[in-house]
Amino acid sequence: MSDTETTTMITPSEVIEHIYCPRFTYYMNVLNIPQFEDRRFKVLKGREVHKRRETENRFYLRKKIGVVDRDLNVYLASPGLGVRGVVDEVLTLEDGSLAPLDYKYSPYREHAFKTHRIQIILYGLLAREAYQKPVTRGYIAYIRSGSRLAEVPIGEAEEITAQQIVAEILDIIQTGRLPKKTPHRAKCGDCCYKNICV
Repeated sequence: MSDTETTTMITPSEVIEHIYCPRFTYYMNVLNIPQFEDRRFKVLKGREVHKRRETENRFYLRKKIGVVDRDLNVYLASPGLGVRGVVDEVLTLEDGSLAPLDYKYSPYREHAFKTHRIQIILYGLLAREAYQKPVTRGYIAYIRSGSRLAEVPIGEAEEITAQQIVAEILDIIQTGRLPKKTPHRAKCGDCCYKNICV
């Protein structure tokens, strides 16, 4: 049995949910109540876009950002970090470094959402460990803006922030502690757990 089968591990998607509201972690991972995301339009649309992307432009390289090669749909796991997931692309750049790239069914904004930034940073840490190559940045491609790219730096400060969030999530899972609700009550209106959240 491998470390990834015996170690508690979360996905970058679960990290996104946690950043949105820490109670997601509690309901999904402690009480094991599914959120039935298959019923949500954006989730379904995102999956459709990912499927199409797998077959279209398979050999396209983003030369403007120095891409010389890419791997598609790469499964990455780190028992040490406690994270596993599938990143849309791992780009090899001209300088020999790598950069994870993830597609989002969202419009481009001047500043990437914290959820998207932390997710791509985690993919960067996983790629660095798996490939044993430097990773100093990642990219988010915003589908609804013509796959426009947002660059996300991956430095020491960003790594520490991402690792702290993962540690917070693993602590909730291991202790069963009920975290505080999000302070942003507007988020509660669209939450699948709003009827059971105390």
